Amino acid sequence: MSWTAVQLGGRGAVTAVTLAATLPRALLLLFGGALTDALGPRAVLLRATSVRVAVLAAGAVVTVTTESLWPLIALALVDGALLGLTGPASGVLLPRLASQEQLGRANSLFSMVLRLAPIAGSPLGAWLVVAGGLPGAVAAAAIGCAVWLGCAAHVTHGMTRPARTPQGPSLLARSGDGFRLLAAHPRLRWMFVACFCMDLAFLWPAEVALPLRAADRGWGIGAVALVLAAFSAGALASAALGAVLAHRIPAHAKLVVTGTGLAAGMAAMALVPTAPALAATAGAVGLLSGLNGPALITAYQQAVPEGRMGAAMSTFTLSGIGAAPLSLAVFTPVSLHLGVTGTWLLCAGLALLSPIAAALALRGSGNGSESATGNDSGTGKETDPAAARAGAPARTAQESTAPSV
Repeated sequence: MSWTAVQLGGRGAVTAVTLAATLPRALLLLFGGALTDALGPRAVLLRATSVRVAVLAAGAVVTVTTESLWPLIALALVDGALLGLTGPASGVLLPRLASQEQLGRANSLFSMVLRLAPIAGSPLGAWLVVAGGLPGAVAAAAIGCAVWLGCAAHVTHGMTRPARTPQGPSLLARSGDGFRLLAAHPRLRWMFVACFCMDLAFLWPAEVALPLRAADRGWGIGAVALVLAAFSAGALASAALGAVLAHRIPAHAKLVVTGTGLAAGMAAMALVPTAPALAATAGAVGLLSGLNGPALITAYQQAVPEGRMGAAMSTFTLSGIGAAPLSLAVFTPVSLHLGVTGTWLLCAGLALLSPIAAALALRGSGNGSESATGNDSGTGKETDPAAARAGAPARTAQESTAPSV
């Protein structure tokens, strides 16, 4: 859609399409979390995704018959809104499907999928745009979404709705439950801080500092690709290791030790003098990130009170979406005064706050593995026989977004 927007209207058209896709998604994430807690993930996912399949199919037809910008904006607007509604419900699924002791392995496996999917999807999308234009790409997206819908219907079979409560706050009033959860539950709040600080710290060095460093030292764009590939390879390898052994690695090691190593590795990346040394350091940082990222998400999910996973994941997803523009907005002006190296080191210092916050969360939980319990006022407790059979609590990543780390 961005490529087509460029052809139709240049930079202004791309901006309009991007805003149409992102703003409704961000705004509806919080409402989607409240809706998930009220109706359960199955009802939200199947209904909203069915509508999304129809919208994408209609978009494929409309884009065949017209070459103007308005269909792209309309499609981005509706699709973004539906993704916002379903985002928290998707985040609830892993804790429903995996038992408490296996949740870390499940998140590591999901992290592998998130890293592998773009490797296959990006070239495929580019080929579709060249071969069939935007209608072909949107039609392929509709087919993929329909396959996803079938998979979701299968894996959520048996998941029941939460018990109805006689009276309670409206869904609109409950849209702020995610923030109220953070205020009321210290362990959840510290894990949120740990995740957010790590995301915020990583984005500016990867998106801005790395290209600037390569340009300043004459390394060329190939050095940027080499560093990012080394980081991704390390993260993918350790995520695979986590999928096998995450349940055997102590929480303190996955959260605090690797988090401290990530901060030190980021500082080392800011100081190394050559491109090969930077790539080697990035590979080591990726190895730590592949263990730390899924562990952060797992610990956050385990800290959520029972029946409140939708609200908690909506806030978590919103913070992930907001970390990128916030990181660029904060550190780009700072770099004008501190320079690239100084700002990179500042980001490393921010990353160090993540293991500190994780250590505070683990200290509050006693052993770092116990699950949170209890309900806030105005909500009912979910009853889910399927989750109970699996040994999982009735409560739940990543688009996301999983976080970038």
